[in-house]
Amino acid sequence: MSDTEEDSTCSDSWPITEDWLMEVLKKHHEVRSGIKITDFKVKQGCQDGVNNLSDILSVSVVYDFEREEVGGGVQQSLDIVIKLLPQDPFSRYFVTEAQFDLREIKFYTSILPDLMAFQEQYIPKEVGDMVISVPTCFYTQYAPIGNNTTTSLSSPDSTESILVLEDMRSLGYKGANFTTGLSLGQTEAAIRAIVTIHALSLGLKIKKKVDLNEKYPFLFQTTRATESYQQLVEQGMPQLTKFLEQKHGFENELKALSKIRPKTKLLIETLLQPIEPMGLITHTDFWCNNLLFRSEPDDERTDSCTILDWQMVTYSRPTNDLALLLISSIPSNTRRQHTSRLLDLYYGALKSYCLKMDVDIEADLGYSRNKMECEYRQSLLLALLLCIGSVDIAIGNPTAEQRLLDVLRDFYEEGILSLEGYI
Repeated sequence: MSDTEEDSTCSDSWPITEDWLMEVLKKHHEVRSGIKITDFKVKQGCQDGVNNLSDILSVSVVYDFEREEVGGGVQQSLDIVIKLLPQDPFSRYFVTEAQFDLREIKFYTSILPDLMAFQEQYIPKEVGDMVISVPTCFYTQYAPIGNNTTTSLSSPDSTESILVLEDMRSLGYKGANFTTGLSLGQTEAAIRAIVTIHALSLGLKIKKKVDLNEKYPFLFQTTRATESYQQLVEQGMPQLTKFLEQKHGFENELKALSKIRPKTKLLIETLLQPIEPMGLITHTDFWCNNLLFRSEPDDERTDSCTILDWQMVTYSRPTNDLALLLISSIPSNTRRQHTSRLLDLYYGALKSYCLKMDVDIEADLGYSRNKMECEYRQSLLLALLLCIGSVDIAIGNPTAEQRLLDVLRDFYEEGILSLEGYI
């Protein structure tokens, strides 16, 4: 029995069938039989966040699962999100050409299992604060265009990739409000979430003596990432210029941006490069619309965070994730008042987590709080360029516009737009 709550071209072009869901559930429970679906509902899209790199279906399924230990069927329910290639031809080409879909699938099927296995081997079980905060992956399928290889789960030829994840909203997680920005507690929760990925990938590299770029060749390589980001910046810079020309008192910022514009490709390429030995796995699209939050009233840390959308996962410098979060997603007053404290939080957690793996980032890797802050300052310019590439999200939203203006004003006054020390 099914109930489609909202019609959609996506769900019409590739209907979610009971047989398909049955195969997903069998794979999830690692069984061949004993599952009977009693009801499922399909809805297009997600209520929280914006995703231009996937078409998304939300599915709630109720089923009976035969359990020998209870001598019969137990009714269970599961809420999942199904990510498909965009139906829009331009978006579809953009995603497949840059392999955004493959990259996210590989994060869940290759990087994540490796990090979890490494954590189990090297982190004492009593250490409960290192939680990998991403959705559970239930199923993936990837077939490049033109590949006629069949899989156990059939789908029309138009669908080349499928990613099935746990719908974290069923666990009480909600998206943040981009207009108002993240609260300080949410920002801290996001930092705690990303530093776990950073620390584990750094530990994996050091302890296992692994070249992460070789081990994970699907990572968003610097050359390809630079080309993609440069295209976006070239689209966004004229919009930003026109916007600033209408604002009184931003002549200096406009002049600085005009000097930066011919050098943006070199800047992006330079700033994406990891600074060894601190190169590690980064999200690289780490802003509020790729995060979900849940209040934890019984925890002294009042918010927890889960990280979504790993299509741009990269081998890069950790400060790139921090910088993008802090300039894109938090109110100006919070950024101005608490950046130093937030950097302290990140550095303290990174140092502590690495010590649990017997890696001393200061003694062994020569990484200090001061060095991190210097790299963070460089990462701010990359973060600004990435924001310019998506400037249409802010323009037309007065609160977001003011946040952007504040960033530009601060960066000019702090000399970040001068390019000194960048190239």
